[in-house]
Amino acid sequence: MKLGIHVIAFTVPDGAPGIGPELARVGAAAEAAGVADLSVMDHYFQMEQFLPATDPMLEGYTTLGFLAAHTSTVGLGLLVTGVSYRHPGLLAKIVTTLDVLSEGRGQLGIGAAWYDREHRGLGVPFPPTAERFERLEETLQVCLQMWDPENNGPFEGRHYQLAETLCVPAPISRPHPPILIGGSGEKKTLRLVAQYADACNLFVSTPADMTHKLDVLHRHCEDVGRDPSEIRTTFLYNRPGMDGGDVDSFLADMEGYAKLGVDTVIVVPPGDRPAAWVDEVCGPAVPRLAEL
Repeated sequence: MKLGIHVIAFTVPDGAPGIGPELARVGAAAEAAGVADLSVMDHYFQMEQFLPATDPMLEGYTTLGFLAAHTSTVGLGLLVTGVSYRHPGLLAKIVTTLDVLSEGRGQLGIGAAWYDREHRGLGVPFPPTAERFERLEETLQVCLQMWDPENNGPFEGRHYQLAETLCVPAPISRPHPPILIGGSGEKKTLRLVAQYADACNLFVSTPADMTHKLDVLHRHCEDVGRDPSEIRTTFLYNRPGMDGGDVDSFLADMEGYAKLGVDTVIVVPPGDRPAAWVDEVCGPAVPRLAEL
């Protein structure tokens, strides 16, 4: 298995002036540890389910651009972009720019969005759930067409119409930046994973949960004629023991997931000292995780 790092908090001791330097240190620590992927959230406000909404939150793609300049090997993406945050043509251009400037390390992580408070707060439309999923599928179609050098448009969808899907320069990643869809909804999300994605991020808490979700995904793959082995499986692991550096317990937990063929487990560093935590905890964990 591989390890990913997901930064969700920016409450560093030095306040706003310390965020950039600490993120640069996180990037250096992640690469020194052999981490595969580095991600941040795509939110306007901090998630109030975990921390106060008034805590620091950075715009996601600007942050990835900063990290691209301070890293050279890790994959870079958002976990995950809310479909309602950006027009799909602009989103494809943004991810392409990240991929080009990072020399082929950009990824598109995307989902249906859910945090209504931040939409209302900043005046961003927040359509009903069914419409957001319709927009998610159209966004995936737009991005794939933008990344097809043989098809410069137009795109005519129910929610989006583009006269030209011109995207120059093209992404460095081939055939395009990897697409990861986040979420575990069995009727819509996993169907979209089967049809469009290179990777999924599943919301599970046990290997039994993972087994069930993978069974559902494989049935969707069968329906669309897709080989499920083409889809990389990832999940987010966020338990108190890992915060304290209990690597042995973490690895014991991972054995069941490794047997299921899970490719990447993603861990969350504490917000006040993320770089040091990556050094102390992830450095020892990566080589042992790779043996599972």
